[in-house]
Amino acid sequence: MNKKEISHFRRQFKPDNENLNIHNIFNVYVQKETGDIYHHETNAFGILEKETQDLFLDNFKKVLGGTVDSKLFTLKFKSDPQNKNETQTVLYDSLHTDDKNEWQNHMLEIVEKIYAEKVYDFDTVVTFIHGEYRKPAKKSAEDENNDVYANKFILCSLNKTDQPETSFTFDYIEKAFKVSHDVDPVINLIKPLTGFVFPAFHDYASDVNHVLYSAVKANEPDEIFIDSVLECEGMMTAAENKDSFELVVNRLAGDKVNANTLSNMYEEIDQIIQDSKDEEETDVPDLDYNDVEHILTTSGIEDVDTEKVKETLKTIFDDEQHSFKAESLLPKKVNINTEIAKISIDPKHLKNVKYITYEGKRCLLLEIGDDVEIEGFQLDSSK
Repeated sequence: MNKKEISHFRRQFKPDNENLNIHNIFNVYVQKETGDIYHHETNAFGILEKETQDLFLDNFKKVLGGTVDSKLFTLKFKSDPQNKNETQTVLYDSLHTDDKNEWQNHMLEIVEKIYAEKVYDFDTVVTFIHGEYRKPAKKSAEDENNDVYANKFILCSLNKTDQPETSFTFDYIEKAFKVSHDVDPVINLIKPLTGFVFPAFHDYASDVNHVLYSAVKANEPDEIFIDSVLECEGMMTAAENKDSFELVVNRLAGDKVNANTLSNMYEEIDQIIQDSKDEEETDVPDLDYNDVEHILTTSGIEDVDTEKVKETLKTIFDDEQHSFKAESLLPKKVNINTEIAKISIDPKHLKNVKYITYEGKRCLLLEIGDDVEIEGFQLDSSK
């Protein structure tokens, strides 16, 4: 799923939305350390109190929040001709059953897989919903039909519980100050531990060979959850994608490059991204060895050709066809680190940075157009 598709899906989680119909919600309370199920219950989502619905809708939106390939990952199920993918099969069967008990039992199978691989030192609650997502199709001027894409889905959200703190309260009825000793655990719906959506959507159609996975922290996916619970293939995070591209550039350009070259490189990558948006492509294209050669030669790096790029990719990744996700390569800020200072600037201003020798000393020259302010003081340029 790309950023646009995820964003549209996420926006549907709001009250009284005709494009989203949540049929059932299944909550499973799991005890810490043992992973034993203490309680579970299924309800029709529509009969929940509005306040409860709103809390869960916010939780589901948080599962779908974050940057693609940093916190949200579209994963492909492992394929084994000898054995069916167990998780994919369970999710597929649960997606197409109208029997509430059968669906519940399938979800319990997923819960068992989760806690067979993970031990928490706090109680947790796993929530599943079964619903349908509708996306109106674009109509042409000649088309009078109001067609929609209608896709069933399952969303899972895993949340921790917090123990309530003792507090000092005022009882309005008895008009008295009291110490509260509430012992009921609080389910933390604000910060989901992880979650997923099955199936993923591509061009707003169901893709049952992929699942959308949500990590708790950016660039820190749970590899055990991905491998053993979802049974999906591994992937490269945005940070790893960027680091690997920088490694390729270092191999081809040498360890040292000037700021102007880096600026040109980022401008070229940004142009590729903008061109894809202007052409209304569904996804920003990945960059293959031809693109890498073009970016580096256009940026001013000499002695780079197709064979050298392919050889470098083969050496680093054991795959000369290895590609990079363009959007992961363009930093929002470029960090310049020295022994005495750390500076963060926009990539487009890199051309204003020069590394020079002045009066026998190494200096960083930063061309500016405005006055300089330090801790609220205007810097005096005359001295």
